[in-house]
Amino acid sequence: MTYGFYNVPVPVNEPIKEYRPGSPERENLKKALAELRSREEDIPMYINGAEVRTGKTIRLAPPHDHQHTLAYFHEGDAQHVQQAIDAALQAKEAWAAMSWEHRASIFLKAAELIAGPYRAKINAATMLGQSKNVYQAEIDSACELIDFLRFNAYFMTKIYQQQPNSSPGVWNRQEYRPLEGFIFALTPFNFTAIAGNLPAAPAMMGNTIVWKPAYQQIYSAKVIMDVFQEAGLPNGVINLIYVDGPLAGEVIFNHADFGGIHFTGSTKVFQNIWGIIGSTIHKYRSYPRIVGETGGKDFVLVHESADVEEVVVALIRGAFEYQGQKCSAASRAYIPSTMWPQLKERLVAELATCKMGGVEDFTNFINAVIDERSFGKIARYIDEAKNNEGVEIIAGGGYDDSKGYFVEPTVLRVSDPAYQTMCEEIFGPVLSIYVYKPEEFDEVIKLVDQTSPYALTGSIFAKEREVIDKVTKLLWHAAGNFYINDKPTGAVVGQQPFGGARGSGTNDKAGSLLNLLRWVSARTIKETFVPPRQISYPFMQAE
Repeated sequence: MTYGFYNVPVPVNEPIKEYRPGSPERENLKKALAELRSREEDIPMYINGAEVRTGKTIRLAPPHDHQHTLAYFHEGDAQHVQQAIDAALQAKEAWAAMSWEHRASIFLKAAELIAGPYRAKINAATMLGQSKNVYQAEIDSACELIDFLRFNAYFMTKIYQQQPNSSPGVWNRQEYRPLEGFIFALTPFNFTAIAGNLPAAPAMMGNTIVWKPAYQQIYSAKVIMDVFQEAGLPNGVINLIYVDGPLAGEVIFNHADFGGIHFTGSTKVFQNIWGIIGSTIHKYRSYPRIVGETGGKDFVLVHESADVEEVVVALIRGAFEYQGQKCSAASRAYIPSTMWPQLKERLVAELATCKMGGVEDFTNFINAVIDERSFGKIARYIDEAKNNEGVEIIAGGGYDDSKGYFVEPTVLRVSDPAYQTMCEEIFGPVLSIYVYKPEEFDEVIKLVDQTSPYALTGSIFAKEREVIDKVTKLLWHAAGNFYINDKPTGAVVGQQPFGGARGSGTNDKAGSLLNLLRWVSARTIKETFVPPRQISYPFMQAE
């Protein structure tokens, strides 16, 4: 029982460690990498707090060294999905009844564990399992996940504090109940922080969860689950299963107690899920909450007043950090012809300094793409570009999967602004550039808005304020996260709440109060202290 209005510690963003040579964090991380590489992990599912092993194991390997075995995980089936649902429903009453400050404390403790004793391990697991360099792992699996947990606890209190006015003799109150049923968290391979936040955010609000991560992210997902358990998360609140997606969906989306889905992944999968939910809507106890962040075809629009060096840095970092495997990655750019010769020279020169290889070598800027399927898809786009007379390969264009799934950072100059690599999400290290005449700038703004079905992130580079103001207004719906003179990646929790609309999702802004509101169902309570004792009103009195 709560006997006070408690203030959660005011969150600040977790400082990003630099991992300079000789630093303690660098030495700790190298030890963690060596330790994880030295053994093969046996990874169970976690249902109702118990480790579940099926004997049907699937091998996990580093994308940059696919001959090395990191772990084997135990794949489940439909019965394990049902067991996870049953566990979530069984845990629901006690978890929802727990005082909010105790729910918050669990996740605040998890944040401290990641910031301290688990930092090297979760970074190393992300580096090895998802082929992220040290900086990309640090800002994702450590800092962003820590921020999600701390800021969400703070946002939760802000929601609970939102109360209605009361008239004389009446006390109006509003309580924010968890949703009925269970929540399905379906998480992607590319961000460990997202994998942790999608189950944790609704759980913090009193919901119980069935969590299915992408298979490629299971290696670091286990570390997240270890942290949650050490932080004191009760059994059954978050149940971690490894089951084929359609098989899991068959059970979950036909269950009467399905209360909502928290999703990050492809637009096609999300649209299919939405259709399934719509077709079975009559089966559910309540209308499920559908929250999803999906694809992007993110743009960089450059005006001729922009600074060339700034644009080059933004393009390389925005397009090629984590091999372009970010829904926010810069994948199409519009460059004025007056700037193109100088920008091309600088872009090619800078890319030549970017080393590619395994994550254990900290001098590598580029690592491997996630798996063989992704490698093949990206290679096909590059091969088609090589055979198209309207496309010039400015840099890169090579790929090799003999040791790992390596694709060179590739820059294409296209003559057709509607060419496929300008429109379709590739999810790899491929940047397409359309060079326009400065007098065509207004037409190019329309191209940016209309070329892609997505509306996730985008940026404008310009020095002239009138141009910035104009583009910001005309591209009002083109990006949920819009950047001025910066790359379109790297949203920070509490600073740039993240999400887009159109084909990019429901724009429920992870890293803000808005997302947490989706996981509660408000109940208004009116208490009248002295109820009326007669039916008639004053207007009914005779003259």
